[in-house]
Amino acid sequence: MPAGGPAMPLVLLSLAALCWGAVTPEPMIQCGSEMGPSPEWRVQHTLTPGDLRHLQVEPIKSSVAMEDDSILMNISWILRADASIRLLKATKICVTGKSNFQSYSCVRCNYTEAFQTQTRPSGGKWMFSYIGFPVELNTVYFIGAHNIPNANMNEDGPSMSVNFTSPGCLDHVMKYKKKCIEAGSLWDPNITACKKSETMVEVNFTTSTLGNRYMALIQSNGVIGVSYVSENRVTQTSVIVTVTGESEGAVVQLTPYFHTCGNDCIRRKGTVVLCPQTGVPFPPDNSSSVLSGWIPVLLPALLVTICVVAIGIYIMWKHEKIKRTSFPSAMLLPPIKILVVYPSEICFHHTVCYFTEFLQNHCRSEVILDKWQKKKIAEMGPVQWLTTQKKAADKVIFLLSNEINSMCDGTCGKSEGSPRENSQDLFPLAFNLFCSDLRSQTHLHKYMVVCFREADPQDDYSALHVCPMYRLMRDAAAFSTELLHAEQHVSAGKRFQACHSRCCSL
Repeated sequence: MPAGGPAMPLVLLSLAALCWGAVTPEPMIQCGSEMGPSPEWRVQHTLTPGDLRHLQVEPIKSSVAMEDDSILMNISWILRADASIRLLKATKICVTGKSNFQSYSCVRCNYTEAFQTQTRPSGGKWMFSYIGFPVELNTVYFIGAHNIPNANMNEDGPSMSVNFTSPGCLDHVMKYKKKCIEAGSLWDPNITACKKSETMVEVNFTTSTLGNRYMALIQSNGVIGVSYVSENRVTQTSVIVTVTGESEGAVVQLTPYFHTCGNDCIRRKGTVVLCPQTGVPFPPDNSSSVLSGWIPVLLPALLVTICVVAIGIYIMWKHEKIKRTSFPSAMLLPPIKILVVYPSEICFHHTVCYFTEFLQNHCRSEVILDKWQKKKIAEMGPVQWLTTQKKAADKVIFLLSNEINSMCDGTCGKSEGSPRENSQDLFPLAFNLFCSDLRSQTHLHKYMVVCFREADPQDDYSALHVCPMYRLMRDAAAFSTELLHAEQHVSAGKRFQACHSRCCSL
């Protein structure tokens, strides 16, 4: 038998196993309505799957739903990574809404394939989402979810629930509801108002096809003027409002009376400013004849002055150019962009803010925090926001928490920025999104782990062990050196001079 012959079957078996793993389909979900108890509840089970790890709800505008069902719930969940996932068949989600009337509905999402691994083959935990429950205005929703097969009768079944309160028509998503559109949520009147005299204010705005009657109200420590406008067409309309007090800086409120909302339509506001002066006659200029006699004398002096100033500006520009060439300033170097993610139990004031101040003041870093971009997260969604910030950042730092800080609980427990106030924990979501990068040597250099005392990643985040870990302030010098390796559009020598002189001086 030729040399190497016995190893050939092993190579073929390895290739076959690799190909089988590549073609094995990943589980997906197929969802449908299920109002009553699940059939599995009537059967006795020896073992059942655990509960969900994470459940999240947000409203989105659907391009598929028609008319008033255009705003739907986007419900996403993450499965717990343990051995019980092999028993999982489906996840059931029930939504209860409480407003003027109560609603209740449930869906069952079956998994198309049995789970063979606790995490995705590509890395990260199993994450799924369902879009389908319509969202009404100003309604409190209770969303509960549990895995199937659920617990047996007379046993405590694992489940997870969240509360969600839908906003009104002024919200950037809810304004696309049919009821909101009919109330003027998308109408832009482009209000301008100016003070023409002590007793008159001119108000200009664009009308709408939704109605034909409007009220312009001027307020300044009370109502000082009101006027009504009737217009059927879409046009730029002007109305004069007679006022009884000082109107400059007052608030003009435009109230439409549309067909569907009557007296309860969305009102728009503007501010009264002074009208621009036009057609004001100028007094006769008696000095023009005198000035014409001085022109022959002033013109040469003016030319000499311009020449002297131009020469002075040129000399100063030349001096500054030589100075910039000889002594480049580190302040002109672009800062390093750093995305900091942290778990919800960490103290925001005593840990996150301290660390952020350290990065900004001593390492010339531009820090990205979810706490500072709540509006963008609400507009983009947490997954899209994290993906965008990861691409923009030069470094991603996982800031680990230590043991529970009693001082933080006592001082910050009821203040803004405390762990209790931070209702949305992006740390597990960021870890799952970035987990695949931790297995790649190409992207691993982008990630770091930082703590202030001895702390190790929890079992759920054990993948962070591959990242370089720094304990401040003991490892401050090594930490600052690592930041210098961020890919910038300046030379490594200039970056070292700019950051090392600040970080290592601590």
